[in-house]
Amino acid sequence: MRLTGIRRGHRFGRGLLFLLGFVAVLGLVCAPDRLQAQGLQAQEGLRWKVGAEAAAIERRIEALLARMTLEEKVGQTNLTGRGDQFRPEWVATGRSGAVMNFLAPTEIRPLQEAAKASRLGIPLIIGLDAIHGYATYFPQPLGQAATFNPELMELSAYWTAREARAVGVNWTFAPMVDVSRDPRWGRVMEGAGEDPYLSAVASVARVRGYHRGGVATSLKHFIGYGEVEGGRDYANALIPRSRLYDVHVPPFAEGVKAGAFTVMTSLSAMNGVPSTGDRSMITDLLKRRLGFRGFVVSDFESIMEMLAHRVAADPAGATRLAMRAGVDMDMFAGFYDRHLAAEVRAGRIPMAAVDDAVRRILRVKLHMGLFDEAPVDPETARAKLITPEARAASLRVAREAMVLLTNNGVLPIRREVKSIAVIGALGIADDDWQYADNASLPRIQRTTLPRELSRHLGSEVTIVGERAFKDSCGLAYGDREAALKAAREAELIVTVMGEECEQIGEGTSRTRLDLSPVQAEMLEDLIATGKPVVLILKTARPFVLTSYVNRVAAIIQSFHLGSDGRVALGEVLTGITNPSGKLPMTFPRSVGQIPISVDMLPTGRPRLKNARYETGYLDESIEPLFPFGFGLSYSPFEVSDIKLDAPSVRLPNGMISGSVRLTNRGERAGKEVVQIYMRQRVGSRSRPSRQFVAFEKVMLAPGEAREVRFSVPARALTFHDDDGKALLEPGDYDVFVGTDARASLTTSVRFLAAR
Repeated sequence: MRLTGIRRGHRFGRGLLFLLGFVAVLGLVCAPDRLQAQGLQAQEGLRWKVGAEAAAIERRIEALLARMTLEEKVGQTNLTGRGDQFRPEWVATGRSGAVMNFLAPTEIRPLQEAAKASRLGIPLIIGLDAIHGYATYFPQPLGQAATFNPELMELSAYWTAREARAVGVNWTFAPMVDVSRDPRWGRVMEGAGEDPYLSAVASVARVRGYHRGGVATSLKHFIGYGEVEGGRDYANALIPRSRLYDVHVPPFAEGVKAGAFTVMTSLSAMNGVPSTGDRSMITDLLKRRLGFRGFVVSDFESIMEMLAHRVAADPAGATRLAMRAGVDMDMFAGFYDRHLAAEVRAGRIPMAAVDDAVRRILRVKLHMGLFDEAPVDPETARAKLITPEARAASLRVAREAMVLLTNNGVLPIRREVKSIAVIGALGIADDDWQYADNASLPRIQRTTLPRELSRHLGSEVTIVGERAFKDSCGLAYGDREAALKAAREAELIVTVMGEECEQIGEGTSRTRLDLSPVQAEMLEDLIATGKPVVLILKTARPFVLTSYVNRVAAIIQSFHLGSDGRVALGEVLTGITNPSGKLPMTFPRSVGQIPISVDMLPTGRPRLKNARYETGYLDESIEPLFPFGFGLSYSPFEVSDIKLDAPSVRLPNGMISGSVRLTNRGERAGKEVVQIYMRQRVGSRSRPSRQFVAFEKVMLAPGEAREVRFSVPARALTFHDDDGKALLEPGDYDVFVGTDARASLTTSVRFLAAR
């Protein structure tokens, strides 16, 4: 086994290091044998063409541009879709080059045919929020990140794309690669958590998966959306230039290198500049320095929202600001449609800017092969949805997406337990509600958790299920007394609680990370029975669990597991599956600890003696409740015997390589994630106490021990100053190895200056 780190430096031209390569993910998700092993077709999928093929496409673009009227060019920049204002004839007349939110192939085919019949026959790009599934749902992206398994992240995106492509959707507004620094932000469920390295791993894996399945990606939201003030959606983000390059740029840079076709701007502002009007970010950073070849699309109506930001006085001014910034396509505001041509004719927007936008849009369509593609066949589309292969893939991901947070020995459920009460609609309700739900598609009738437990434990165990709450939203009681009666009569209580419905996703920021009042009251009542309680959390973000960790028998964090999540839960509860998930975000003890993350900077007064004049709080520990990378198993694992191949490496291209020994001390086969963190001892500016740089998920049989090799490029320790200049400094660095961010197995390596 071999761990390999991502190279984090940037070379943006003047003093900035470009991201030089993605080592970790390529070895895990690209090999044809791995693809065949997971049932994927080793097909080419979507990709940027190169060489003569790419040159021919550029010639075709220029020929098309030469034939287009100004109105036809503007039409390519206009993204419309399902809604009161949409007119199908816009497609036939070239007034709309892209549409969104059409689901049924019977709706999509006429639009495709209308585009082909237009004067120039330019096809539509057809977009949708296919975030973690289309008809078959997978764990939410945050749960996918909890697998710490890039192969499964790619698998999820692949099958999502396969199903979306079957009905004619060819563009997804995903992956979200924002680094989520505040769990109060509702959109953390769409990303890979708080760490830039793990987020970059997920970015590459998901771009490759979507493209392999035939759907173009849109990296979002450029940039800084994951650090909005107070976790408030759409708010401003204050991010120093050094932090921007160290934390927020890497997932976008790696996604661009992986071949992303489009990038979406943010609905927020950064440092007072709305992202949709920020030329320094869109044109200078993304297009020029990162070398992005595709097109940039605004987020929903974000060009219009620059009026509310008060950086434009009228729609024409917002149009000028967005086009000059480098936004190539207007999503739903209609400002480009109504004002762009007039602004060009008045000389306020250069034709060259419009041509560049249209050139980028045509480039994506041609590299996607849309000009040569036949319209979707509605007769065959439905048979390609919710296939056994897609269901099997969803279950496979769900098995590794659960994180066992606490366990006093009650799990897996022991044979002597003869009666179990399953409490909570989230474990029983048969609906398949999901964020970004695609109504009108075939639906999966989900199993229930009591049914799954009965299937594994047998008829000799009495299992009673009670919803307790009105519905899966968990905001009001249903039959509370029946739930309590079942709990009192059982030997073991399993309760599924959390957040669902309109409590998750965009626009659901919170000031408290707690269960709803009725769920919290019910949990207290269940604990008061004196029976052991297993708490299964189905949430879309970290919750504050401080008051429960020592009062329930076990806690499982599930992050919404997808269509077959209850099947996976049944396997984990009964020990058929050994849990192996790890936290992609730090769990705080209190909301007052936020922001808190794995890569916090040190302080001049660290907490050493728990004294007043040391950093910390009067009313709470400074340590997280559960650190980044944390997750228990039914098997105890031991990491030992760290060895480096050499005590020093030469900058800038040296590799820190070595090995550790991983041993399964338990009686069950299981998977453990070996994690590598590093720290610069002394530098020109304060550096993180722990920086996540590499990981490997390893399967071991009971009693098995294995050497795990690791290799981390020295460039992974690159950081930036306030001018955005990249720095990689000689000196001594500590290496920490373990199974979460508290990794205690340590050694050191010296970085030698370049000759």
